[in-house]
Amino acid sequence: MRKFLKFLFIKLPLAFILLTVLWVVVLKWVPVWVTPLMVKRCIEYREDKDFKTQKKWKSLKDISPELVRAVIASEDNRFAEHDGFDRIEIRRAIDDHKKKGKRLRGASTISQQTAKNVFCYPSRTMVRKGFEAYFTFLIEKIWGKERIMEVYLNVAEMGKGIYGAEAAAQKHFRHDAASLSRRESCLIAACLPNPIVRNAGRPSNYVSMRAYTIAALESKLEYPAWVRRK
Repeated sequence: MRKFLKFLFIKLPLAFILLTVLWVVVLKWVPVWVTPLMVKRCIEYREDKDFKTQKKWKSLKDISPELVRAVIASEDNRFAEHDGFDRIEIRRAIDDHKKKGKRLRGASTISQQTAKNVFCYPSRTMVRKGFEAYFTFLIEKIWGKERIMEVYLNVAEMGKGIYGAEAAAQKHFRHDAASLSRRESCLIAACLPNPIVRNAGRPSNYVSMRAYTIAALESKLEYPAWVRRK
């Protein structure tokens, strides 16, 4: 029993930490070719003959800085400032829930979304949330903001079977990710909350107006120096 408890509470957790840290370190340099969400979508649409996965890895320098600014304005205004968890937005979400009785809204950062996409199976369980928080901490410490953004813009779902900036640019606008304009970037960002339903290439009135809102917000935000350098 003593050996079993030692294995369960000491060796197993240590092995998990070592393996996951090694996993994160490797992905600091190696492109992420597949994610749990990509696998899940392939299973969901296995009977759809028109479905195919479209993705192509691009380094951050080959992605328009307009898209970087647009996703920060749309998804995570304090991306450069927080440690992976936007405590200001978390407090606001909790206060809205308590004071106004609103449904508890999400306050996920780009770091959390990246950790979820790369390392976690898509689900709404507390277990998944726990793993998401753990991997968010790791990528913030090991990858840094620039690599997090690079991975996010390569693995984020941007349409049915479309993952990453390059695939989205080619599908919706018929050119590469480096050539994305501000308007095109804002349209892609406007679709991120629901990319299966929303279409950047054929935007609804809502998506179009949301893109204008994102563009207007961009000028009010501060961006990291590595965004302006591109």
